[in-house]
Amino acid sequence: MLPPRILRRLVLAPLVIVVTVFMVVTLPFWLLVTAAASLRLPPPRRRGARFVWFATVWLTLESGVLITCLWLWVAGGARRQERHYALITWFLSKVHAAAVRIFRLTLEIQEPDLTAEEQSARLTRPVIVLSRHAGPGDSFLLIYYLLAIYRRQPRIVMKAALQYDPSVDVVINRLPNAFVPRKSGQKRIIEEIHRLAATMGDQDALVIFPEGGNFTPRRRRLAIRRLEEKGLAEEAERARGMDHLLPPRPNGAITAIEACPTADVIFVAHTGLDDLITLADVWRKLPFNAQITAKWWRVPAAEIPAEREDRIRWLYDHWEQIDAWIDAQRMARTREAQTG
Repeated sequence: MLPPRILRRLVLAPLVIVVTVFMVVTLPFWLLVTAAASLRLPPPRRRGARFVWFATVWLTLESGVLITCLWLWVAGGARRQERHYALITWFLSKVHAAAVRIFRLTLEIQEPDLTAEEQSARLTRPVIVLSRHAGPGDSFLLIYYLLAIYRRQPRIVMKAALQYDPSVDVVINRLPNAFVPRKSGQKRIIEEIHRLAATMGDQDALVIFPEGGNFTPRRRRLAIRRLEEKGLAEEAERARGMDHLLPPRPNGAITAIEACPTADVIFVAHTGLDDLITLADVWRKLPFNAQITAKWWRVPAAEIPAEREDRIRWLYDHWEQIDAWIDAQRMARTREAQTG
């Protein structure tokens, strides 16, 4: 059970700062330990020092966020949303820069073409972002690009357990987002999606992960079985044809579209680190040069089907398109590795 908010503020937040100071002071020791532990491994697997560096950077930035939030609260700026969006942008920009330096991360995005109105900056409208969910850090990268590159203000429905992270707990609770307890059920999630979508402005972006969680082969099998048990034979058959994705859960996306009918929909695909499913996978398999490729498709509000059944088929159409794109990207990387 999640501790009360007052306890999280008085215990967890100061604990992060204490741990940060400890890590910074003892950093040379941890670097020596990880270096010694890596001597028996071949060079590509000597990644311990990189994780220590990244963890220290992360903790330092998180402590900075917490101290800034405390200052905003004391100064009476705790309700100033623009300051907190700026704070998140700063944090994610620094995390992104650290990932680029430490893990040699490269991110290539194939973006949709802008309309004539967008190119002339005469038209902005809210967007609903429907993204696949797989690999380490995909949520952070997506939110970073929405904030820092596209100047959007993201909204998202998250698991309540994420509030164990003090900076997420403090900052995100001061912005239009929602934390949903694990046992609250699908109905609560749909209600929160409707609330967030119905109040969106022109610069807002509601982020939804229709799969409901990170892809794993086991989750894929269970999701297909659930579709079969519900008598959704067409959806189950289409889900069996997708090798890299869980079947989308349509209720959240459709609720968002109904609540904000003027919003365009953006579909997001990405691949590169999606085979890293567990923390153990990240530790053992993270490549020396981390590379992610992403592609965004934009559907104007006027082109979204009007009827619910048509919208479900339309959602599966795009999910199949994403699956085919991932397959093509993996085949291209395999050919490149064989010829390079």
